[in-house]
Amino acid sequence: MAQGLKEIRRRIISVRNIRKITSAMKMVAAAKLRRSQQRAAAGRPYADAVQGVLARLAVHAGVDHPFLVERPAASTLAIVVTADRGLAGAYNSNLNRAAAQLLRGAAQPRVLAVGRKGRDYFRRRGMELAGEFLGLGDEPRFADAQRIGQEATRLYLAGQCDRVHLVYAQFVNAVTCRPVAVRLLPIAGEELRGKGTKEGVGGEYIFEPEPRDVLEHLLPHYISVLVYRALLEAKASEFGARMAAMDNATRNAGELIDHLTLVSFRMRQAAITEEIAEIVGGANAL
Repeated sequence: MAQGLKEIRRRIISVRNIRKITSAMKMVAAAKLRRSQQRAAAGRPYADAVQGVLARLAVHAGVDHPFLVERPAASTLAIVVTADRGLAGAYNSNLNRAAAQLLRGAAQPRVLAVGRKGRDYFRRRGMELAGEFLGLGDEPRFADAQRIGQEATRLYLAGQCDRVHLVYAQFVNAVTCRPVAVRLLPIAGEELRGKGTKEGVGGEYIFEPEPRDVLEHLLPHYISVLVYRALLEAKASEFGARMAAMDNATRNAGELIDHLTLVSFRMRQAAITEEIAEIVGGANAL
């Protein structure tokens, strides 16, 4: 009985230490979430504005570009944005499953992994990796998005992939994010033209230099902007998921401590009752 009571008490101390750690991690994630949420919200208007400019250009320029040309999908590349670390609930597993579902049945699927968790997931399943970008930190830079976008466009222009999809977690609020998959390349030219027409773009536009030159500079920048937006959304979603996971772990640890404390009280009460019974029994025997 005494040995069992000591074991329960040691376990209570261990769970209390774990609760302190998860509580601290929750507060750290909450602080980082606030900054990441602000960065993600600030990046959305610029991405929408770039898309609007590209839509106007697609309507009035009337030129073709390799990024706008549809071709048979003989190979597919997925840029999968996950975290480098775990302890974020189902955040990484949901993203990996969404990417795997996207690539299921695709011709010659390949993965460009952004984050260690996605890299490890697809490597264990024997998926061909076209590249990896790890350790981007808690505040992704636009230069990181440019490097990722340049690698994807290099593979696309070299004919090593005919479709490029971007899989990331779209931030909704502090406790909700949803995995999304958007087609990065080729850019849907008809959709852009439809968007430009729907916006009611009127008047005559003069492009300096030529429209093709404008597209040559704007389209790679547009790809980088979309990737950067995905990185910001993913980072805010990661911190939100980690904060929620650590909050659940802290509450579960508290409930376990209460349960173990109750068990220890009952064991101690049983031990005291047993001792009293032995004393009374000995006294009666005398």
